Order: sequence, then structure tokens, then C-alpha cells
Amino acid sequence: MTAAITTRDVTAGGYVFHLSETGPRDAEPVVWLHGSGPGATALSNWEQLIGELGDAYHCVAPDIIGYGDSTHPDPPPLGLRAFTALRVDTLVALFDVLGLDRVSLVGNSMGGIISLALARKVPDRVSKIVLMGSGGAPVEGVLTPGLLRVITFYDNPTAENMAELLTFFVHDPAFFGDRLHEIAAARLPRATRPEVERSHRATFAPGSAPLQFDAESLATITHPVLVVHGDDDKIVPVAAGYYFAQYLPDARLQVFPDTGHWLQIERGQEFAAVVRSFLAQR
Repeated sequence: MTAAITTRDVTAGGYVFHLSETGPRDAEPVVWLHGSGPGATALSNWEQLIGELGDAYHCVAPDIIGYGDSTHPDPPPLGLRAFTALRVDTLVALFDVLGLDRVSLVGNSMGGIISLALARKVPDRVSKIVLMGSGGAPVEGVLTPGLLRVITFYDNPTAENMAELLTFFVHDPAFFGDRLHEIAAARLPRATRPEVERSHRATFAPGSAPLQFDAESLATITHPVLVVHGDDDKIVPVAAGYYFAQYLPDARLQVFPDTGHWLQIERGQEFAAVVRSFLAQR
């Protein structure tokens, strides 16, 4: 049975997090970190997954600072490096407020970058890591046409552009059936909120350095890591998954065939099963 999702706002480190949660608060905690993109939120990434795993875990899915209904700093840090540093610090503060001494992390895309940064900054606070379509790998072709469309969305923030952007996230646009434009229209009002646009533009500020993890830095992350990637990811190339599996000391890799960047949505039941199995291993 799918666990009920509750929401609340929690202040940590001077910032407000909008949280979606499932499961008993005394169960093993799993923190779900969503990806970037216009209008992205915790629930847009993880609604099905935290419902599935809420039977056994305390699932905590925050709108990361600069997204959704959490705080949008004004002025914001400029560039992915600076904004990630703030996001890591505020998440550590959130763990403190929630009394989460040690958590497992599930990170999608940008959320994977944040997960790896957390593991480097506070290794004793992290148990296991799931990287799903994670960014942060210095591989060839990392600036894909799909990622470029994500970054430049606000050059033309229309419903039509949103619909076209959504097709880059999946293996086959037929996945949306006849609801593509309906879904795009529903996502657009959140994406075009002024503070959401401001945070997005700051995250991907022109001229700012990318945040990538070389082999030496990955060697310091000794936590068990499950690397999951779609073989037809048009946002973050599957080469990134192979890179992390090669250079993280305790990593295992699972590549899903005929699957895009939104693996957790396209292959939700299968992804939930592999995450559950990985988290249960001792």
C-alpha cells in the first residue's frame, strides 16, 4: 500500500525548507534530493518513490533551497559551485533540526551532485548513496542538447517550449500519451514564478565553473553507492554512470535499457525495487 505523504515547512540555518515526508519518523531515514530544471520540486521527482518506500523508511524529500516552495535566496549565490555549497550547508542544518544523525541519500541529476558533495563534507552523516542520472562527471559530451535546453529555458519560457523540454527527459515521448501539453501547462506557472527563475539563472550563471568530481575526490567517498542510469539519458549521458561506477570505491552500476533521464518515472516500480534491495543490504 502506498504510504500517505505529509508536507510541512521547517526552518534550518536561517532558511525554510518545504518538506514532503512518508513513513514513521523513527524509521531509518532516507533523504531524496531532486534534480534541477524549470519548476522542479521534490514531489515532481519523487512522489511515487517516497510513497512506495514509506512503508519501511522515513522518507524526507525537501524542495532544495532555490526550488519549489523552499527559500529562494535574494541575492542568490552565482554558479553551480556556490549554490551547491549553500545547498549542502543548509541540508546539514536541516538534518540537525530533524534529528537525523545519519541518512541514506537518493540523488537525481543535480541531487546526485549534492549527494556526493554531502558525502565529502560530512561523511559520518551519510550511510548509503543512490545516484540516479547524476551530474558531476567530467566525461565527454556532458553538455548535452537536452541539458542546454534546461539551462536556457528562460530565454523562451512558453508552454510550447516546456512541452518540447519535457520530451528530452524520457526515452520515448509517447510515454506522455496525449497529456504532454496538459502536463507542460500545469508545470509552467510554478516554473515562471520570478523567484524560481532567479534561482535557476543564478544556478546556471554564464561563465561560472562546472562542479565536477575527479577520480581523486571520488576515491575519498567510501560509502556504498548504487549508480543507476538510463541508457538513453538525453540530459546526463550514460557515460557519467560508468564513470562513477569506475571511480567510486564501493559502487555498483545498473543501467536500464530504453530509459531516459526520468528513470524514476519511466521505470518507477523497477527503480523502487532496486533502491529497496540496496538499502536493505547490510
